Amino acid sequence: MYRALALKATETDTSFDDEAALLKLAQNARIRLEPTIGGNRTLLDGRDVSSRIRERDVSEAASRVSVHPKVREWMVARQREMGAGGGVVMEGRDIGTQVFPDADLKIFLDADPVVREQRRMAQQKIKGDVAASVAADLRERDHRDRTRAASPLVAAKDAVVINSSELSEDEVLAQVEKLVKNKI
Repeated sequence: MYRALALKATETDTSFDDEAALLKLAQNARIRLEPTIGGNRTLLDGRDVSSRIRERDVSEAASRVSVHPKVREWMVARQREMGAGGGVVMEGRDIGTQVFPDADLKIFLDADPVVREQRRMAQQKIKGDVAASVAADLRERDHRDRTRAASPLVAAKDAVVINSSELSEDEVLAQVEKLVKNKI
């Protein structure tokens, strides 16, 4: 949702530092998440932006948009509405601490920063000179998210922490499935 808002801000030349303008933009945007077999589709004002919001410029912008307390408050309210009926799986940097602090199961995925950088570059097929810039951007985003005043990135006290630094995607999935089965 923050990525969709960041894309909307980019497309409308709205400053990432203007909290009031960003809040108004959020309130007027139609951001929908549609579950599919391959993962959520993100719709912004009726248009599928699922791929676009994963691009580097939008990822960076999302971190800048998300620091504003009033924007976060509005987003958290929308996320809670989505999960009000229960039976949902959500991911995000403050889902277990702010959005659903009473969730039945909270999992905090972590990995060594160098491993995360390597994964991001492989995911976005980045090589060469651009790689150093991408790594620096990721470190800056993590620092900003961990130190922001509103909803900083931290593991919930009752979250199960999975360090995936040396695990494959399938191994992480197996651990998550086991936790869910144990909870059910």
